[in-house]
Formats: sequence, structure tokens, C-alpha cells
Amino acid sequence: AILGPPEVNISSCRNCINITIKLPASHLRIHNTLPSLIDIYEEVEYDIILKTPDGEHKRPRETTTEEIFSTIIEELYPNRNYCVSVMVAASINEHSIPSAWKCVTVNPIAQQDYQMVTVACAVCFSLMLAGGLKCLHAGGYILQNKSLPRTLV
Repeated sequence: AILGPPEVNISSCRNCINITIKLPASHLRIHNTLPSLIDIYEEVEYDIILKTPDGEHKRPRETTTEEIFSTIIEELYPNRNYCVSVMVAASINEHSIPSAWKCVTVNPIAQQDYQMVTVACAVCFSLMLAGGLKCLHAGGYILQNKSLPRTLV
């Protein structure tokens, strides 16, 4: 039997990518049900191939005992596109179909940080505007409470 392909989803984090992997369904029927690969093999190995602008890099093989799991590839360059493909294998079954390539651009700053910077800039701008208007009011340029003396008119 051929294993795969697994379901793969990737998302960008700060100088890294988060990969969520769902193992493929088994093709072996036991009592009219399809057991998971973990039910059959207990432990499954997986390979992650990372495609970067300078070529493909096969990551060290890892094992899992979960049907759905996540892993993170860190220390990536920001603003670069990275693609990932995953292949699963079992101890007695090395035949597998790799997942389709999934691609993402790595963020230099997390999205939450962008929101914080935007809010901080908006608050600073509002304070500067309020301060400027207060100075103009105190100087008598806007919203004058008293009319000018007759000699100045």
C-alpha cells in the first residue's frame, strides 16, 4: 500500500513558518472502519522538504505518534518565499506520495506588532494635534473668548 499524501497547511510567523500536518487515511479496512496510520503503525516518520530561493533542503527525518501535529521551522530570512512538501513513511512501509507544495512569505514582524505600531502612531498623532490646537487657542488664534480691545480693532 502507498501512504499519502498528508494534508499540509503552513502559516508565517516571525522569521519562521508553522507547519500543520494531518496524516493521510489508511487504506486498510478493519471491521468496516478505516483506522488511522497511528492505529496501525503506532509511530509514523515524516520528511519535510523546504524549497527556498537557493534550492530544496530536506530536513532531518522526524517521528510522530499523533494524527494531527504541528512543527516550526525557524531562523528563516524575512520577506522571502518558502515552499514546503511533506512525505510520510512507516517502519515497514516506505512507499509514499508527497503532499502538494504549499508556499508562504515569511514576515519580518508579526502581524500583531504591526497593529501595535499603528495604534501607537495614531495615539501620538492625536496627542500632537490636541497639543497644537491648545497652543493655538491659548495664543488667541482660534476660538477667542474675549473680543479684541477697541483700540486694536
